[in-house]
Amino acid sequence: MTAVLWLRRDLRRRDHPALLAARDAAGGADLVIAFVVDPRLWDGGGPVRRAWLAANLRALDESLGGALTLLHGDPRAVLPALAQRVSASSLHVSRETTPSGSRRDDAVREALGATGVDWVETGTPYAVGPGLVTNGSDEPYKVFTPFARAWRRHGWPDPAPTPRELPLRHARNDADATAALDAALSAPDLPALPPAGEDAALRRFRAFRDDHLAGYDDDRDRPALDATSRMSPYLKLGVVHPRTLLAQLGERSGTGADSFRTELAWREFYADVLHHNPRSAWHDLRPALQGMRYDAPEDAIEAWKRGETGYPVVDAGMRQLLAEGWMHNRVRMITASFLTKDLHVWWPVGARHFLDHLADGDLASNNHGWQWVAGTGTDASPYFRVFNPVTQGEKFDPDGEYVRRWVPELRHLPGKAAHQPWEHADGYTHGYPERVVDHAAERQEALDRLAAVKGR
Repeated sequence: MTAVLWLRRDLRRRDHPALLAARDAAGGADLVIAFVVDPRLWDGGGPVRRAWLAANLRALDESLGGALTLLHGDPRAVLPALAQRVSASSLHVSRETTPSGSRRDDAVREALGATGVDWVETGTPYAVGPGLVTNGSDEPYKVFTPFARAWRRHGWPDPAPTPRELPLRHARNDADATAALDAALSAPDLPALPPAGEDAALRRFRAFRDDHLAGYDDDRDRPALDATSRMSPYLKLGVVHPRTLLAQLGERSGTGADSFRTELAWREFYADVLHHNPRSAWHDLRPALQGMRYDAPEDAIEAWKRGETGYPVVDAGMRQLLAEGWMHNRVRMITASFLTKDLHVWWPVGARHFLDHLADGDLASNNHGWQWVAGTGTDASPYFRVFNPVTQGEKFDPDGEYVRRWVPELRHLPGKAAHQPWEHADGYTHGYPERVVDHAAERQEALDRLAAVKGR
């Protein structure tokens, strides 16, 4: 019987358990691989994420010999219609664990059940599926470090084998879906995105593993260096599975390999937190700061978004975001601290802006990362830890190279002088903006607001 594989966050051929399950269910008959352009998600995704998704869908279609079927509309309607059109007996997916994804899948499962089509879930986008790592009381972990230890002890299976041949059947693209991809890829002012597709992802990872892994623990916090894996955009869409990356590390030891595995564990931890606490997607996970007074200074927020705050490392990060659809993780923390602690803005404002512009914008990692900085999440950085944008810049960009790369108005300032243009007579001669706030004053204001909350 014909089987349908519905792709969401699993745009690849290798290490794909749901693909193998769908092939086996087809039993030599037709296998239809489909992606649904759902307007409710597509329209709200932002131009960067739409373009990145479209590019990887095109790359996947090429790897499938043009057999990817593109649908457009509400999955509750278009998938049962597709199953009926191709006489499918089963529809296969990788299990979704985000709040909105789970609700959508429940609705699609119900719609398919009414037509007699089986719903089959196999695998997840994670090495260890959310909900599987628990403590001795069978409760989820609330703190990262014990989660990471248990995650490693739990382990993960070897990558699923890659099917050599698939009985693929193309079931006709919806014109609106094709048009949506075309429009996404031709949108104006798109950043320079990385090469799309599974082969490109694996080439990038192998280069990182062979050239940078040994020094990763030392270099990963240096934004001027190309010392990170840059796998996050590929992991976001399941172009590569984290289990594949772990397998490619093999038995490699050392601080670099250990640190990279820990970074993957953070991604899985945040997915687990969201799975157990769906409301934390857009609300404070911990109520400790209930009643905190936040501001909404529009001019300052817009300056932050444009990279014109007057604090060089903050502005460099925000400009990198606009130019590349990506930002170095250390600078994500610095820019997030500036918005939440120096401008006193509630973290969802920044989280939404990041999701609008990041190619790797992942709800669980992005929003819980913001809460870590804001002091409202699990394993949170204490609210009273306010990053100083000058000392952070000098520590992690000691030569000022990262600032000069993204802030051309400061390229005339040598070394770490780029981090404090106000200390130099010619610091503002090329049009760099004055500081929007005084950090020392706003740090004290943040601490005063914290004391007011604690005193209630």
